[in-house]
Amino acid sequence: MARTGPPRVLISRPLPERVIARAQDLFELEVRESNAPMTGAEMRSALALYDGVMPTLGDMFSAAIFAEFGRPRCRILANFGVGYNHIDVESAKAHGVQVSNTPGAVTDATADTAMALILMSARRAAEGERLVRSGAWQGWNPTQMLGLHVTGKTVGIVGMGRIGQAIARRCHFGFGMQVLFYNRSPKQVDFPAQQVSLTELTGQADIVVVAVPGGAETYHLIGAEVFAAMQSHAHFINIARGDVVDEAALIAALQGGEIGGAGLDVYEHEPQVPEALRKLEHVVLLPHLGTAALEVREAMGMMVLDNLEAFFDGKPLPNPV
Repeated sequence: MARTGPPRVLISRPLPERVIARAQDLFELEVRESNAPMTGAEMRSALALYDGVMPTLGDMFSAAIFAEFGRPRCRILANFGVGYNHIDVESAKAHGVQVSNTPGAVTDATADTAMALILMSARRAAEGERLVRSGAWQGWNPTQMLGLHVTGKTVGIVGMGRIGQAIARRCHFGFGMQVLFYNRSPKQVDFPAQQVSLTELTGQADIVVVAVPGGAETYHLIGAEVFAAMQSHAHFINIARGDVVDEAALIAALQGGEIGGAGLDVYEHEPQVPEALRKLEHVVLLPHLGTAALEVREAMGMMVLDNLEAFFDGKPLPNPV
């Protein structure tokens, strides 16, 4: 792609210093200083004023946003994150806008967060931490805050992509767990695991972990039927996307004792978390920490820049959507 000067690029959120420094060397750069999602007006302006944009979670580049344009000036949305269900990819492509993402960089960090939630939920860690902070803890006793012993249990993983496999490996090799998994298509893995139906998985697993991509195909994949099928001691973990889960059904299952507990890093209407969920003691609630480590966010940012640089140099995108 021929160009007479550096492309004009918008970064929609503040990023680590190393990423910004490299971006400034490559582009005529503007960094949006707010951490709030872009408004409709901001997104329309971005499509009109910049050659490339880095959107991220919450920046809802919907069909309606693209509808006002024939061919916008912006020709690439280089998404920061592996999930891109906030971008209407078909509408983008129909308006001559390519889309990329950052797979790979997020895999281990997200799997680590899943393990943190498994252990925190099963062993009642958040509840115990609140007890100590409250000043009400009266000391150790043999029946204090008994939780679920994780080692040797059965984990059921919904979605066996990169992240699902990384979680499964940690569970099997680190904790001796039997691995069941549900995937929309047949999947071969290089470690002991059994592919089963979603009903079989939810009925047999002591811990159910959701690791599917977001989007129309997985919207409310996990609902009342899934929670009703789970064992009453089982724990539910979500590190995928909030709207994969029918949050009202999850709250009802927790309130009714249908499941033993839950660990959540994402929410259906993020950042809004229902008061009913916040009041439940047997739920671990994290503020979307999945990839929140400096080196991981730097790696994600560098992948964004790799995609932008390749595009403006007329080369194939390293990570096209």
